[in-house]
Amino acid sequence: MGLVAISYDPVATLADFSQRRGITFPLLSDAGSAVIKEYGILNTTVSPTNQQQFGIPFPGTFMVNRRGIVTSRFFETAYQERNTISSVMVRLGNPLDAPATKVSAPHLELTTFVTDRIVAPGTHFSLVVEGAPGQRVHIYAPGVTGYKPIALSIRPQPGLVIRAAQFPKPDDYFFKPLNEHVPVYQRRFRIVQDVMVDPSPAGIAALKDAGTLTIEATLDYQACDDKTCFLPQSVPLNWTVTLKPLDRERAKQP
Repeated sequence: MGLVAISYDPVATLADFSQRRGITFPLLSDAGSAVIKEYGILNTTVSPTNQQQFGIPFPGTFMVNRRGIVTSRFFETAYQERNTISSVMVRLGNPLDAPATKVSAPHLELTTFVTDRIVAPGTHFSLVVEGAPGQRVHIYAPGVTGYKPIALSIRPQPGLVIRAAQFPKPDDYFFKPLNEHVPVYQRRFRIVQDVMVDPSPAGIAALKDAGTLTIEATLDYQACDDKTCFLPQSVPLNWTVTLKPLDRERAKQP
């Protein structure tokens, strides 16, 4: 078994790109996008009059198990956008060996990291917050009423697109004195926040000449134990990623 890449690009473009980027696995030219069409992923949003981009596939990622069976897939709506494998793996609940920051908050120990340290315009990546409640402590989950649910708020800024956050399924906690059932997190949990470097002209202009991007957020939550509900808390968080430009160069002209 080995790795092979298939692209609608002509042989000359692939050869030049492979040499410039130091790629050692085969890059195959899909003439007329025949293979792309066979898979049913030809990008129909691109006009046939667009000679440079017509023939590209819808950008997506297929996850395949050891038996060669597709177990999940992730597709973007625009050809400028790309999921990273690290982000996909984290959203599927897999562990990721990434540099992390530990934060001690009242009744909650936090571990935070970013799935990708280097990103480019159109890159979908994830901010991860893992929480471990204290002993006999629960954190109120999204959907609770009468208490403050946990929430991750990303500070908006030019050049950053904030996508949906993924919260785990909560436990059902029965509080006998009030005869109420509430959704909570009692064990270690993970919040995955999807974000993207804005690939639009306005987004690229906003980050022009910027070498890094710092993302700031606030984690709000309320913790309780078997007897006491504590005051709501707000914890500031931040992540910094390195920005890189897109490689837009085709084959060098003679």
